[in-house]
Amino acid sequence: MYNSKIFLLISLFLINSIASSKADSGQKCSNTSSLVGFESNFTMVRHQLRGHLKILDGCSFQVTGFDMLSGSSDVVFWGAVSLNFSDLTSGFPISGQRLNQTAYKNASFSVQLLPDITWDQINVLSIWDIASTSDFGHVTLPRNGSDSVSDSVHTVFDNCKNLSDNYRVRWNLNVEENWIEIGLEAAAPRTYYMAFGWANPNRTKELMSEADVTVASFTEEGRPFVDDFYITAYSECKLSSKDRTAIGVCPDVVYENSKNGMMVNNTRFVYGHRRDGVSLIMFRKPLNSTDKKYDLPVYPNEDMRVIWALGLMKPPNENRSHFLPQFHGGPEKVAYGHLVLNVSEKVDDCFGPLDADDNEDQELIIADTEVPLVVTTGEVLHYPNPPSPSKVLYINNKEAPVLRVERGVPVKFLVQAGHDVALYITSDSLGGNATLRNATETIYSGGPEAEGVVANPHELIWVPDRNTPDQVYYQSLYQEKMGWKVQVVDGALSDMYNNSVLLDDQQVTFFWTLSEDSITIAARGVKKSGYLAIGFGNGMVNSYAYVGWIGDTGKGHLNTYWIDGKRPLNIHPTNENLTHVRCRSEDGIITLEFTRPLKPSCNQNDKPECKNIVDPTTPLKVIWAIGSKWTDDHLSEKNMHTVTSQRPVQVLLIRGSSEAEQGLQPVLAVHGFMMFLSWGILIPGGILAARYLKHVKGDGWYQIHIYLQYSGLAIILLGALFAIAELRGFYVSSLHVKLGIAAIVFASVQPMNAYLRPEKPANGEDASTKRLIWEYFHVIIGRGAVAIGIAALFTGMKHLGERYRVENVHDLSWVLIIWFLIAALTVIYLEHRERQQRDRLQGRSNWVLGNVEEEDSIDLLSPNDASARKGSQSSGVIEVQLEPLNR
Repeated sequence: MYNSKIFLLISLFLINSIASSKADSGQKCSNTSSLVGFESNFTMVRHQLRGHLKILDGCSFQVTGFDMLSGSSDVVFWGAVSLNFSDLTSGFPISGQRLNQTAYKNASFSVQLLPDITWDQINVLSIWDIASTSDFGHVTLPRNGSDSVSDSVHTVFDNCKNLSDNYRVRWNLNVEENWIEIGLEAAAPRTYYMAFGWANPNRTKELMSEADVTVASFTEEGRPFVDDFYITAYSECKLSSKDRTAIGVCPDVVYENSKNGMMVNNTRFVYGHRRDGVSLIMFRKPLNSTDKKYDLPVYPNEDMRVIWALGLMKPPNENRSHFLPQFHGGPEKVAYGHLVLNVSEKVDDCFGPLDADDNEDQELIIADTEVPLVVTTGEVLHYPNPPSPSKVLYINNKEAPVLRVERGVPVKFLVQAGHDVALYITSDSLGGNATLRNATETIYSGGPEAEGVVANPHELIWVPDRNTPDQVYYQSLYQEKMGWKVQVVDGALSDMYNNSVLLDDQQVTFFWTLSEDSITIAARGVKKSGYLAIGFGNGMVNSYAYVGWIGDTGKGHLNTYWIDGKRPLNIHPTNENLTHVRCRSEDGIITLEFTRPLKPSCNQNDKPECKNIVDPTTPLKVIWAIGSKWTDDHLSEKNMHTVTSQRPVQVLLIRGSSEAEQGLQPVLAVHGFMMFLSWGILIPGGILAARYLKHVKGDGWYQIHIYLQYSGLAIILLGALFAIAELRGFYVSSLHVKLGIAAIVFASVQPMNAYLRPEKPANGEDASTKRLIWEYFHVIIGRGAVAIGIAALFTGMKHLGERYRVENVHDLSWVLIIWFLIAALTVIYLEHRERQQRDRLQGRSNWVLGNVEEEDSIDLLSPNDASARKGSQSSGVIEVQLEPLNR
């Protein structure tokens, strides 16, 4: 609160106390003032203020039928010399009573003047908001024997009828002078029309047909108007293609202009305004019109059916010069309706003021980086916070519009409002702070240098940041109340922060902006969650954590913790000096933001947070976790995370990058290639060599088998160690890792199995039981290892795609599939060829030429062949082997 206002409020309190004590002691008021007995209605300015004022005596007045939307706690009765801007703003309180209720509805009360205030000092009695320097409504008191005040526009009528929750009709009746004055009032957008009229008394259905209605609305420039309409059909007004006569919902003048041009609009506009999102348009029409064709007579003492509607108004275009109401739609009693009304009967069922959902009537301009905002000055037409000086700021030719800007997005102003108007962006709703009236004001941009003319405009560029409040003001530095509001909304986080990196698993994005002695940080998840946590450290244990979550009431929270274990009891709240804290949820995705000092301000080394120092020159290790629910109260296992990072990412704060983001994908690519080389080529090749190369002279098949298997196993172990070292840890969390571990275990068993191999039987002898068990175990483990290894290859490709969004993972997976299909077809062909050869050998003599080595193991894939060989040996057939002679 401004210093001057604080002093004023304290003075009001003291004066009110003195006034109350004098009133209690029996203070008496004289009736010598010429204003005693004066009565007048308040002129509405803001907050839908209505009421009737009557001066009771020299020190009190009475207010009846008082309506007003709620204001601040500083709304008081105010006296001024005139309605001039400088006179009003330099006025004075006339009573200690404040109007700070939620809303006034048809209220009545008496008001006592302050002891040192007399009616001679007051020319204008206003209801005034000290906080916003705003006039809600006023009465101008007569002077020099005058009984009337010409500048007053009264909005109080004798009668009022609710047509719907947001639409009313008010009227005054003067039978002697043959007129009825009607005020249509609706909490509806400016572009809507308000229609009201009398139905044809001869109709009992389709009441709008042949009805005489008045349609009231506003032009695109905001000027109120009324038109007399006659309805000939339930359609938009159009001209017949045959004789060019009008048909539909048309103004009276259109019907006659289509024939002979006679003017028949007998409705006369009286007054109209838009206040607080509520339209009020007053007009007067004759009870018995001279136009008998399109106007229906209004019988003041009879019950007559009236009709009404609310809807969108269609502006004129090059083919027509009239505003035309569009179809109102439904439902009934909300968008349209009818009722029986006797205008001579006293009716007042309008209790309290209309309260619009959207009470901001000013034009909205959304700032665009490509289009500059041209700042000029112009006359006051619809300034939103009266009173105002004689000229106000215009932006892009719109009077004091509401600006909407995004944090982090530059806004360019071209200031050409004259050398006496310097633009600045301020926290002060009034501006004009060249004399430092408000010591607490924050200036965000602009100042004395931000002034220019059309020939030489000044370019002002303002970049609202994440610490800019949601609402600030553009104003003139030298004159109060020339500008209006600036709505500051969140842009993309990438616009609001200088740097960003993806953390481990790419499920959380980390944003930051460095300043001289602080850092502003934001984190945003990619999945729905109950809470989001980031931490500084190698892991969650021994880390400083920042947890953001949405409470049961929908409010965002952010707490800090020191974690020294894996149980809820190891999570200790800390008291870090965080500012500009925000936590919000959009579609279940949490974003947290805060600013913290680089070095904690505490000196007590026994507190963990005192050691939480952020050094921009050293990589900051950042981890994250998300879970379903968090609480301020006692934490339990239910509050533990559901997903977490597997390792920290080293964020280089000054460079604006992270080490992990640069080096991790190549590491995993090398790991994947090594595993493919082993499980896709070497180890399957060793198995095929043992199966299909035994006909090679000597023990070549055996050497190939051994070399390929050991080479594959070595590469597997190197690839696993390489990945573990680069990932800085060993985490058994995914299916790929579990399958990989199983495949490595199976492969590592084979060398030990080979070392324990029993001796093979001599020629002609049966294999021992141990030998048979060993051979079965060797074959099953080997082939099982290959199957699991291949599965690990495919899950590794899937993990790579989900985790690092590699674009060609799908294509690489198909290459793997085709590779193993080719391998499978090759095995099928070799197996078929092997069987054919065995069949041919069994059909010939058992004499074998050449150096045929005996197999090292029984063919477990073809046990029948093995039995056949055994049978041939037991039958007593002697094999003779012929060796070539050495020469």
